[in-house]
Amino acid sequence: MFVFSLKKAIEIVVSSVKKLFFGSNQFLLNKMWKVVDQIDHINLSDLSDKDLSGMTFVLKERLKNGESIDDILVDAFAVVREAAHRVLNERPYRVQLLGGIALHKGMISEMKTGEGKTLTSALPAYLNALTGEGVHIVTVNDYLAERDSKLIGKIFNFLGLSVGCVANHMGDEARKQQYDCDITYITNNELGFDYLRDNLKMSPDQVCQRGLHCAIVDEIDNILIDEARTPLIISGSSEETSGLYMWIQSIVSQLDEAHYEKDEKNHTVTLNEDGIQKIENIMRQEGVLDDDQTIYDSQHIILIHHINQALKANALFIKNVHYMVSDNKVNIIDEFTGRIMHGRRYSDGLHQAIEAKESVEIQEENQTLASITFQRLFRLYGKLCGMTGTASTETEEFEKIYNLNIAVIPTNKTIARIDHEDEIYGTMKEKINAVISLVKKCHAKAQPVLLGTSSVEKSQIFADALTEHGIMHRVLNAKNHANEAKIIANAGKLGHVTVVTNMAGRGTDIKLGGNPKILIEDLTKDLDDEEQISEISNHVNEQSEKEREEVLKVGGLFVVGTERHESRRIDNQLRGRSGRQGDIGESKFFLSLEDDLMRIFASGNLKQWLKRFGLKEGEKITSKMITKAISKAQKRVEAHNFDIRQQMKKYADVKEDQMSYIYLYRNEILSSFNFDMLIDISNRVIDNAMEKFLSDENWNESGLSEYLQSVCGINIDIASAVKDTQANSSLISNYVKENLRVHLSQFENDEDMISFSRVCALNAIDDQWRSHVQALDYLRQGINLKSYGQKDPLIEYKKDAFAMFEKIWPSIYENSLQNLTNKTSHPSLLDEEY
Repeated sequence: MFVFSLKKAIEIVVSSVKKLFFGSNQFLLNKMWKVVDQIDHINLSDLSDKDLSGMTFVLKERLKNGESIDDILVDAFAVVREAAHRVLNERPYRVQLLGGIALHKGMISEMKTGEGKTLTSALPAYLNALTGEGVHIVTVNDYLAERDSKLIGKIFNFLGLSVGCVANHMGDEARKQQYDCDITYITNNELGFDYLRDNLKMSPDQVCQRGLHCAIVDEIDNILIDEARTPLIISGSSEETSGLYMWIQSIVSQLDEAHYEKDEKNHTVTLNEDGIQKIENIMRQEGVLDDDQTIYDSQHIILIHHINQALKANALFIKNVHYMVSDNKVNIIDEFTGRIMHGRRYSDGLHQAIEAKESVEIQEENQTLASITFQRLFRLYGKLCGMTGTASTETEEFEKIYNLNIAVIPTNKTIARIDHEDEIYGTMKEKINAVISLVKKCHAKAQPVLLGTSSVEKSQIFADALTEHGIMHRVLNAKNHANEAKIIANAGKLGHVTVVTNMAGRGTDIKLGGNPKILIEDLTKDLDDEEQISEISNHVNEQSEKEREEVLKVGGLFVVGTERHESRRIDNQLRGRSGRQGDIGESKFFLSLEDDLMRIFASGNLKQWLKRFGLKEGEKITSKMITKAISKAQKRVEAHNFDIRQQMKKYADVKEDQMSYIYLYRNEILSSFNFDMLIDISNRVIDNAMEKFLSDENWNESGLSEYLQSVCGINIDIASAVKDTQANSSLISNYVKENLRVHLSQFENDEDMISFSRVCALNAIDDQWRSHVQALDYLRQGINLKSYGQKDPLIEYKKDAFAMFEKIWPSIYENSLQNLTNKTSHPSLLDEEY
C-alpha cells in the first residue's frame, strides 16, 4: 500500500514538473519560434513560377527516399509562403507560420479573430497532402467550404495539388471525385453523413471516402464541444404514428405548471402527483384506462414514453429559441450559432412531439440505421488538429476527450480594443433601454455597432426596439441565414448597426469600412469582362480603405453583448469580432437579473449581494467583483455541461466501440469477400448448430437435419451420420462442413455469385446491427433504474450491452448463409447492384 502511494505521489510530482517546465504555452511557442526562424531564412523569390511549382515533386521524392514529413516541414512551409504571395498577394505572417506548425503537430491553434486562420491552414494542409493520403479541411457551413476551396485552392493548384469541395447537393460519383483530391474542403455534417452512408454501401465501388488520415478543423470548439452532444443519425421510416402524437398533445396541452416539476438548470421536467392524476382521469374518460389501471402499468409503457416527450416539447422547448417553424416544418436552431441545423431531428419521438405541438405535418417516426457522434468521428483520424479564436477555456475537455493540446498564438499586432465593465440592471426592460441608449450614442457619430443576442427570439426583441427608436439596422439570425456573409461583410461600415444571434457569421471577417473581397464578389458575380471587374475591384478597395480611416476616427467597431452566455467562450468570440489586426474598438456587456444565466445559475450569495444594493428602476451596477462572480457562475455551467458530455460519451462509447467492430468486419466483407470467407461463415454456422442441437444437454438429430435444410440448403441424414461416427460430435461436425463446402463449391469460380454472397452477408450484418442499435437505445432509456438497486448504471449498461452484442453474431452468420442458399425467398436481394 505504501509503495503504491509513493508511486502515485511521484507520478503526480513528475506530471506537475513536466507541465510547469515543458507543457506551458510559452515553452511550446519557444520551440516552434526556432522553426519559424528557419523558414524565414529561406528565400524562394528568385525561383520562376515553374520551378516553385516543381518543388512539390521535389518534396514528394524526398518523402519517397525515406525522409519524414517533419524533415521537409521548413521547406514546404517556405514554398507555400512564397506561393501565397504570388497567387493571392498575401504573405503569411510569422505568427501564421507559428499557427501552422502547431496544427501540423496535431494541436489546436488558438488565433484571435482576423489573424488569418484560413491562410494558416494552407501551410499544414499542403505539407500533409504530400503523403498522397488526402487532407480534409472541415468548416462549419457550405458557404465557407466553397469560399475557401476557391480562394486557398488557388495556392494548391499553383503548386500542382488537386482541390475538392463536397457540397450538399452532390451525388455519390461527384463526392467520390472530391474525396479523391489531395485536399478536400467539407462541412462536419457532410463528412459525418458520408462516413455513415459509406458503411451502408453494398459495393466497394460505391464508397466515397478513401480513409480518414488528416483533418484540419476550422472553428474546432464549435464542432467538437458545442455539437458534441448531438449525434449524426441516418434513419429509415418506421410505422405511421402521427395520430398517436396528436392525441397525446391534446392531453398534455390541458396541463399547466401546477401539474409538473421543471428543472431549467438540468433541462428536465417530470409529472407530479396532480399531473399524473389529471392525465389518468382524461384517459379514463376516453376509455383508454380502466378504473384499476395507471399509466405506469407495464402495458402502457409506450404511452408514458410519449407523454414524457410531449411534456418536454411543451414545457422545455421554446419556439424561436430551440427551434423555429418554416415551410410547415420544425427546424432545430443551433443554440451556439443561431443557425438552422438542416437535416437534424430530435430523436426518440421528441421531434414529432414538437411537430404535434406546433400543428405542422408530423414526419414519419424513423428507425436508426446508423449513427455517430462528432466525438467519435474525429477521433478516427490518424491526425487531428484545428483552429479557433477561443479554445483555452475548454483546455481540460480537449485534452481528456481528444488528446489535443492548445497553442495560444500571439496576435500579429497588439490588441487595442477597450473592454468595458459589465452593466447590470434589475429588469430586462431597463437593460433594453440602456442598450438602445448606447446604440443611439454610437449611431449619432456613425460608429458601427454589432449587437450580440443569445437567440432568434431575443434578436427580434432588440430589432423591434431599434425600429421603435428609428435606428436603421440589419438582423442576422436563423431566419435569414442565406445573406449571412453579405450582412457580416457590411457590419464594419460607417453607421451600420447589425443584430446577430451569438456567433452567426463565424468565419467571415468584419473589416472596418467593409470587407472588400465579399463586396467585390457580390458586385461582379454576373460579370465576365475582366477590365470591368478590375475597375470595380479597384474602386471598392479604394472606397473601403477611405471608409476604414473614417471608422477608426469614430472609435472602430463597438460590440454590444446583450447578456452573458452559459459559456465564457461564446462571450469571448463575440467580443473578439472587434479589434482585429490591432484596430481600435470597444466591447461592453449588458445584463439583467432576469437573464437566464443570472436566474438559473448564479449563486445564492451573488443574488443576495445584488439585492442589498436595492436597485431602483433604471439604476445600474458596474463592479469588477460582480463581473468575477458572473464568470464563476459561467465556469460552474461549463463544468456542468462538460460532465454531461463526458457522461454521454461514456455511454456512446459502448455503442460506438461495437459499431467500430461491426464496421471493421463489414469493410472486410465489402472490400475483400471471397470463397474462403464464405466457407468461414458456413463453418461458424455449423459450429453454432452443433452446440444447439447435438450438445450433451440437448441431442436432437432430426432438429439438426431440419435446420441444415432450412438454413444451409443441404439435405443430410444426421441419424446415419451419427451411426457412422459413433455419435462423435467432432466427426459429425467435420462431415457436415465438408458436405456444405461441396454444396457451396458451385459458387467458387462464379464472380457474380460471390458478389451476390457478399451482398447477402452485408444485408445480414446491417439487419442485425439495426435491431441491436434499437435494443441498445431501449436499454439506455431504462438503465438508470438500476441505481435503485445500488448498482452503477454505466457498469450494468456495459455488461448488458456486451451480452447483447455477443448474441447477434450467430444470427449474422446464419442469416448470411440463409440469404444465399434460400435466395428465392429473398427476391429483393437479387435486385441489389453488386
